Amino acid sequence: MSFRFCPLCAQPLSEQPTDGVVRLRCTAEGCSFVHWQNPTPVVAAVVEHEGDVILARNAAWPVPFYALITGFLEKDDPSPEEAVAREVQEELGLQAQGVNFIGHYRFERLNQIILAYHVPATGVITLNEELVDYKRIPPSKARYWPVSTGLALRDWLRSQGHEPEEMALPNLR
Repeated sequence: MSFRFCPLCAQPLSEQPTDGVVRLRCTAEGCSFVHWQNPTPVVAAVVEHEGDVILARNAAWPVPFYALITGFLEKDDPSPEEAVAREVQEELGLQAQGVNFIGHYRFERLNQIILAYHVPATGVITLNEELVDYKRIPPSKARYWPVSTGLALRDWLRSQGHEPEEMALPNLR
């Protein structure tokens, strides 16, 4: 998100060095607003259902992209663990049987910090309106994409004794 005006006093923002980094600052005398561009926290789930990893395709994504279940960490979520269990239930209709931290990963393109978890889940998969498809992949056959949530999938697969193959990312430009 790019700001042009101060959200506190509505004066124009300008690029100025702050703590050794050029940041947007308010130009008004007496206003100390600095746009820090802090990353947005997101939770991600390596969902394991009936022995397979579940990858899903968001309705907004082009074919053939499938990825982990993700969602924003909401201010009312009691914890990231409860947030990721909520996302699995909302998006797949599955009940989390555990939530195990894998690691944290940067998603620079969207300025997000991803908190990734392994979520064994039970129930019948029922996609919500955000998702248009899913696929089941045995962990021994799973491949990973070399950015953000793909790295979480890679790390979880390695922790399970697999050495997954890296997928080539298509050039979308």
